Amino acid sequence: MVSIETLNQTHLNRLANVALASEQLKFACSAKEFIQEVDPAVHLHVIKQHDEVIGFFKLDTHYGKHYDFCPTDGLGLRSFVIDEKQQGNGLGKQAIAALLKYLTQYYGDYNWLYLTVNCKNAIAQRCYQKSGFTEAESLYLGGPAGPQHIMYKAL
Repeated sequence: MVSIETLNQTHLNRLANVALASEQLKFACSAKEFIQEVDPAVHLHVIKQHDEVIGFFKLDTHYGKHYDFCPTDGLGLRSFVIDEKQQGNGLGKQAIAALLKYLTQYYGDYNWLYLTVNCKNAIAQRCYQKSGFTEAESLYLGGPAGPQHIMYKAL
């Protein structure tokens, strides 16, 4: 079973084992970069399976203030990572399903979940599509690794 938890001290050692293939690092961040985020508006979370940390992501509560494509009642999903050894087993889709349940319980003031996914990252794009995300008609052009699809889902 896949679950979501807010990052805490007990996760730090296990988080170091989560890694991406080198070609995927341009689309997300490393575990080391992930834990260096210090912004009260950005909440760090881990993805667990059977008590093992298999991934992480950020929830940006000010996403709508920074990106005009996101409404003010939108929450931003950033740096969604599943460990490279765990990829291809449906865990990304399971983690998104767990995340959506988690958001309705703990982030009830938000009505939308928004994200961007690099146009070259077709696997991630398909995962979000299979999880019920809608793709906006326009692209976000401010990404560091090139154009990105804007995707969203009602909460």
